[in-house]
Amino acid sequence: MAAILGENCPGQYPYTQVNQPLEISCMLLLIMFGKVFLDFFMLQVKKTTVKVSFMGYFCVSLALLDFTLLLSISFIFYFEDFAVWGVRFTKYHICLFTQVVSLTYGILHYPVYLVAGLDYYMTIAQTSQFPKRGQRLLYVFAVVIIWISGFFCILKVPAIYEELDTRNHFSPYRCPLYASLQSHSVSCAMVLLIGTALLACRKEVITMLLSVRVVSFASEPVLMFSYVSNNNSICFKWQLLTRLLICFLGTWAPFVLLQIIILFLGAQIPAYMEMNIPWLYFINSFLIAVAYWCRCHDVDLTEEMWSMDPFVSWKFCFIPFNNESTETADKPGTVIVIC
Repeated sequence: MAAILGENCPGQYPYTQVNQPLEISCMLLLIMFGKVFLDFFMLQVKKTTVKVSFMGYFCVSLALLDFTLLLSISFIFYFEDFAVWGVRFTKYHICLFTQVVSLTYGILHYPVYLVAGLDYYMTIAQTSQFPKRGQRLLYVFAVVIIWISGFFCILKVPAIYEELDTRNHFSPYRCPLYASLQSHSVSCAMVLLIGTALLACRKEVITMLLSVRVVSFASEPVLMFSYVSNNNSICFKWQLLTRLLICFLGTWAPFVLLQIIILFLGAQIPAYMEMNIPWLYFINSFLIAVAYWCRCHDVDLTEEMWSMDPFVSWKFCFIPFNNESTETADKPGTVIVIC
């Protein structure tokens, strides 16, 4: 499979096969139900006042596609053997559909993150909270093109059906799924970059953490870091990197730890599970932090500018905290980190 895919779409298709025991139909149904629940839960709990972005549209499209897959395999699981427009569907197709989706999800990590990164880099300095209709349509068009390209790149290879059919029929009690090396390489790169940045800024991080105090802001306990104004461009970017790191890890530290554990254990997660909304929002925050750091001198200090991220507030990484509107927090044990 890896050789076939690599031949037709260079550089995007190395896969590691993951074999899972059958009662696979029931297991896939339960896994997809849990994933769909998590998808819609994350979409529900995120901030509502967030600037429209490519990643936001892609997350919604992923949730809808997961929901469609869940409905399809649920229908097949219930009726077991039926025909629609002359096409016969059996429980075999539950595995087949999941394999095709898994292969497609696995090749979309690079293009999605590249487009999202370019989107943030170009729009991070915009102050309008609601983009024009043309920009919204552009995001929709980009999402549709990426999905069509992904499925086309998988489905245009006739040998895929033959290989999947051979594997599934010769191993009727196993459903071979595939783990994407794209996701693995992205995890490695992120852990390496975060670790390198922490190592380079270790003194500044320690100093800033020692100066932190818990305050109440907007009726929520937050962590307030000391702010030192510095007009030197290099020093400012170094201080900003420290704040961005603390702000990012304050929200996503458990996720970073999870990535380290997965990489250390060498766990192979099927691609249809790896591409999920919590993971995309984790990547989203990382891309926003990179865009803020790269274009820090172009950022306008307005309230609209801080609504880029659904889960992390980056506001106090750039501007001094207004001490007049704060008071000592009553419950330090329930701190929400906001830089």
